[in-house]
Amino acid sequence: MQRSSKDVWVGLFVLIGGAAILFLALQSANLLTLSFDRGYRVTAKFDNIGGLKPKAAVKSSGVVVGRVESIAFDDSSFQARVSISMDTRYAFPKDSSLKILTSGLLGEQYIGIEAGADTANLAAGDTIGSTQSAVVLENLISQFLYSKAADGPSAEKEK
Repeated sequence: MQRSSKDVWVGLFVLIGGAAILFLALQSANLLTLSFDRGYRVTAKFDNIGGLKPKAAVKSSGVVVGRVESIAFDDSSFQARVSISMDTRYAFPKDSSLKILTSGLLGEQYIGIEAGADTANLAAGDTIGSTQSAVVLENLISQFLYSKAADGPSAEKEK
């Protein structure tokens, strides 16, 4: 069986194409980051993280300034402890606040950071105290239904 140079080039092209597709799939799923700078690590505690996942973006004004490194449960405070790796290019005041937000109505969740007014900046190992938990869509729907159920019969009797 003879092999021509065209077979080698076609095989090489197929391998490069497969590697490119794999790279794009991992990049779009936030499973691949090509940053060799580890940044500085801060932690925050939330009552409810909703569907937040490791490697989720941390954004300020729509710009990605960090990533969620890990999520763990704190046995002493009964809260979720989120470790965040912030990019060293961005310095935020110590009194900054964090919110868990959703991109779109049913999109992925990310952490939004709002800068505070403190003169000292966050450093490695700091804990951010001002946090706002995720808004869970199921809780909002159940609150709406319960309020409508409570208003329903009495509103019809008064008319």
